[in-house]
Amino acid sequence: MKIPRFRTIIRLISGPAIIAGSLATFTLASAGPAAAGQPVTQTLTPPPPSFETCKTVGNGFICDGARTESYGPDDTGIVCGSGAGAFDIFDQGIHNQHAIRFYNAAGDLTRRVIYDQFVSQFTNPLTGAAIPYTQHNTTTDILAVPGDLASATETTTGVNNFTVPHMGAVFLNAGRTVFGADGTLEFSAGPHGFIDFDNGNTAALAELCTALGAS
Repeated sequence: MKIPRFRTIIRLISGPAIIAGSLATFTLASAGPAAAGQPVTQTLTPPPPSFETCKTVGNGFICDGARTESYGPDDTGIVCGSGAGAFDIFDQGIHNQHAIRFYNAAGDLTRRVIYDQFVSQFTNPLTGAAIPYTQHNTTTDILAVPGDLASATETTTGVNNFTVPHMGAVFLNAGRTVFGADGTLEFSAGPHGFIDFDNGNTAALAELCTALGAS
């Protein structure tokens, strides 16, 4: 199964194309810290992505940036229905992201915060039926070993809502999850249908599949 943890979007992992000129379209109040300080001369481990700008702030460094990406249609790997009418759900849309990295004086990453916003849709490729959805989530990685992302504990909060006109919400994924450095789910609060589905509960997506035309 290719559903990544809290969020349902797969294209972010597989490398969507960045829309030129749109990096400034998504801003958050928390973007301020990296606006001050001196240019960074210290080697940063791991290095920040190319869309982030880094500054020296206090006893360390902060990198932050924003980008807008389009993706899809991508096969989610979620199968609805059975027999000849079975289909894989496809996903496509727009992803806005603002990311901040915090490095210590030695240049090692200690914390990373990512704000994601999606305006997208799930589709049935056999009929063209589509369900729009919105998603907002905040992911915070705390590194037990500075500079080593593999040591990070990941906490995500947010909401993912699928709504059909004249029917209302057909699926809601919301709340908080905490994953340990080894990928183990350590805490979960709120409805997390995608995690339930990934754990073998196919009924978790029954209403969503029905709205897309599954029989």
